[in-house]
Amino acid sequence: MKNKKIKCDIYTRVSTTMQVDGYSLDAQKEKLKRYAEFQNMEIVNEYSDEGKSGKSVEGRPEFQRMLDNIENGTDEVQFVLVFKLSRFGHNAADVLNSLQRMQDFGVNLICVEDGIDSSKDSGKLMISVLSAVAEIERENILVQTMEGRKQKAREGKWNDGFAPYGYELVNGELQIAEDEAEIIRLIYDKFIHTNMGISAIATWLNQHGYKKKKRQNNTLDAFAASFIKGVLDNPVYCGKLAYGRRKNEKVSGTRNEYRIEKQENYMLHDGIHEGIISETDWELAHQKREKTGVKYEKTHSLDHEHILSGILRCPLCGSGMYGNVNRKKKKDGTLYKDYFYYACKHRRLVDGHKCGYRKQWSEEKINNAVEEVIRKLVKNPKFEEAILNKIGSRIDTEEIEKEIERLEKQYRQLTGAKGRLGQQMDSLDIMDKFYEKKYQDMETRLYRLYDEIEGVENSIEEVKNRLLNIQQQKISEENVYQFLLYFDKLYDKFTDLEKKEFLNSFVEQVDIYEQEQPDGRFLKHIKFRFPVYFGDRETQELCWDNESTVETVCLLSKLHEAKHHVNVRLDMDELDLTSAESKATYEEIKAYVAEHNDGMKVSNLYIAQVKAKYGIIERENYNKPKSDDSRQPKCPKEKEEAIVEALKAFKMI
Repeated sequence: MKNKKIKCDIYTRVSTTMQVDGYSLDAQKEKLKRYAEFQNMEIVNEYSDEGKSGKSVEGRPEFQRMLDNIENGTDEVQFVLVFKLSRFGHNAADVLNSLQRMQDFGVNLICVEDGIDSSKDSGKLMISVLSAVAEIERENILVQTMEGRKQKAREGKWNDGFAPYGYELVNGELQIAEDEAEIIRLIYDKFIHTNMGISAIATWLNQHGYKKKKRQNNTLDAFAASFIKGVLDNPVYCGKLAYGRRKNEKVSGTRNEYRIEKQENYMLHDGIHEGIISETDWELAHQKREKTGVKYEKTHSLDHEHILSGILRCPLCGSGMYGNVNRKKKKDGTLYKDYFYYACKHRRLVDGHKCGYRKQWSEEKINNAVEEVIRKLVKNPKFEEAILNKIGSRIDTEEIEKEIERLEKQYRQLTGAKGRLGQQMDSLDIMDKFYEKKYQDMETRLYRLYDEIEGVENSIEEVKNRLLNIQQQKISEENVYQFLLYFDKLYDKFTDLEKKEFLNSFVEQVDIYEQEQPDGRFLKHIKFRFPVYFGDRETQELCWDNESTVETVCLLSKLHEAKHHVNVRLDMDELDLTSAESKATYEEIKAYVAEHNDGMKVSNLYIAQVKAKYGIIERENYNKPKSDDSRQPKCPKEKEEAIVEALKAFKMI
């Protein structure tokens, strides 16, 4: 009569999905099956958590299911077989708790490779000791590693990871990369010495042709607000090294879940590297960052808003002018009517001196002039048609979406590598005489992976924010255009605050002359946030400066009947040359194409076709066919591409 077989379950686990189909998992199963056959055991169920961490029983569904089946009596087994104790659990408390749950229902654990059987007294003791020792060793190594990194920071040395923008790593030390450092200095200068905020600086850099050097995990050369914020908050740029700015903290209510949290208090030491900016500039920037976001609360003239405050620029230093009120009392103590005006903030100039522009401009005078310009724009018959075509138009975000996809793929690869390394650490034999050395080496590689993962995460956030900003700008643009269609009917009904919000969303900058001109002019230049239809052209800027290449005519005439009233007259028939059109003539475009395409020749007709395709509308008499049904040759693809490059070079598209 054959002996009755002992029933058992087998449990296997690998730490990463990358090893699901690898030798390690198959080897575990094969070893356990051979052991069961040799010991005359019958395998009732096989449980396998593929690609799961062993830090805790949480997140291991098959392990949980096995324990539930044992407690419910579903499997009716006496033993659970595992390859090694590390496959059963990674945390001493979890190992012992899970074992106790099994033994409460008469089920014991056998670790085949370790030769441990919990049904024997020595076996349970061995499990307790090995689990505790392994965990203590891991914690000690972690502490030692962190202490080593902390000591490195104390000595002013860089702690591995990518070099921050503006620096490069040479033999493990930070050295200034001058091509990038120029941008860093410019960011601090703009933040300290102007009224620009983080977003404004990013926009200014992008609009003025500055490109961010493409580095390790980023292929976009545009600047984002998150990048500017990171630069301004990093003390590395004044020659300091910070340690502990971020900390891996346990999530409350969980046993083994952690997340990275920014710390208010952290170590700050003098670095051995050279600072890109002075400590004084760092402190000034830091002070401004602490004050940023504190909203000023008005105590007087609560219904009045300085509509163009910040938009109107000082003609001398270029900083945003602020709105103020002149409030004088009569002899009897009552107040005269408030007089509101715009004045310069007298910010410090590049040469170290403060701006000396003292003239105060009547708010009513400036506001009325700007409002009248907008009224003239929207009354153009072709304006409505042009604006309606823009509303609902699609924005091209394909390149940004591809970049997000590439970064997310890189993120998955790095996290996969981190998981594989974690599995290798799990598999280390604690009895190996080189265990500590191997573990420490792996720990160092793991921290480098964490740095790379963090870098990719920041890049993903930066690119997604850029995509969001583009989408939000499109929404804002459409809202502005919708409002412009009904400007005359709505604007006068607005409160001062509503007028300010609208003009801030539509007008980017208003420039004035230092003094009113002999012919009554004082508006010099207006830049809009979105393109407008002006005459029969699309433009984003209007200029009344005689020295400007933009040929516009504006007549300002004062009425004697009203002290502060200004009537603005714009002759739209004379305003038919856009800033875009003025950038390059047909001959200049031809010359550019020939120079950059081995002498390629293009005709005026081809140039006109490409300009029309990209929304640069030609005058009525330009390249018109003699009859409506006349046939014209179509611009070949290679010549179209060459013309497009020329238009981009001249910033016409």
